Amino acid sequence: MTHVAVMGAGSWGTAFSLVLADAGNTVRLWGRRGDLCSTLTRTHENPDYLPGVLLPETISAYDDPADVLTGAQVVVLVVPSQKLRENLDGWVPLLAPDAVLLSLMKGVELGTAKRMSEVVAEVTGAATDRIAVLSGPNLSHEIAQRQPAATVVAAADEQVAARLQRLCHTATFRPYTNTDVIGCELGGAVKNVIALAVGMARGLGFGDNATASVITRGLAETGRLAVAAGADPMTLAGLAGLGDLVATCSSSLSRNRAFGERLGVGMSVDEVVASTRQVAEGVKSCESLRELASRHGVEMPIVEHVSGVVRGELTPDLMLKSLISRSAKSER
Repeated sequence: MTHVAVMGAGSWGTAFSLVLADAGNTVRLWGRRGDLCSTLTRTHENPDYLPGVLLPETISAYDDPADVLTGAQVVVLVVPSQKLRENLDGWVPLLAPDAVLLSLMKGVELGTAKRMSEVVAEVTGAATDRIAVLSGPNLSHEIAQRQPAATVVAAADEQVAARLQRLCHTATFRPYTNTDVIGCELGGAVKNVIALAVGMARGLGFGDNATASVITRGLAETGRLAVAAGADPMTLAGLAGLGDLVATCSSSLSRNRAFGERLGVGMSVDEVVASTRQVAEGVKSCESLRELASRHGVEMPIVEHVSGVVRGELTPDLMLKSLISRSAKSER
């Protein structure tokens, strides 16, 4: 049995802990709140994020990072992307020198425009052969219910990717391997912003034509940025690209789509944030992705327009009208 530390006791961290436990691992889960950790260990349920889901007894939770990280062979990072650097600074002294660091986060850091694996490398000093990412159409509530799902584990070192693949392969969760870390990370980050746009269209009452158009053009934007950053374009046609985009834009379980829908019906960003404890990563990452696109000289009109809504410069209605009225051009 492998001792795995999962740093983050939200819905995705808890659901992935269940996957790891089902695959035969011992899991220690870290959460900020001691009361929630005690409840989870005692009742084998996370009532705040996955109520009614019975967790395996091989999962325990603690609010002291030392209790979770000591002796961990694999460390899974599942905190909000904008909090990663701050948390990692405190965790570095506790990490085993050979521990593999697996990021489940789908965001780009504000200010630096760095992908999460880049932040991990910079803060921890870990070589790229110890850093991996997991990304795909992975809605946490469905995974917690053990509904079938597939994902991608990407690492520069194929052996590390294969090791992590074995670590989380279960009867209902099927991981594929890839060496394209950049493509997997950018696919996961951009799709959150596209889902915000889709949600706004839905909130405004628009139908499937508008939704399909935003999804398809969003995929084109993702591909342009990813390729400019050094990714393999085929990655964006796979689970970490198209698969994740479709799931996040289509499902009522998607945090980012739900956030966008509330914006579409007239709520402000601050009002939506105050109404939920779940983090919609696209709200923060839209600005950092806009900056990253600018650095690479890539045009991303949907990302730019969503950023305008988040900054309060556009309403959702004006955003969609502006996108549609842009000058006509060839699709390719």
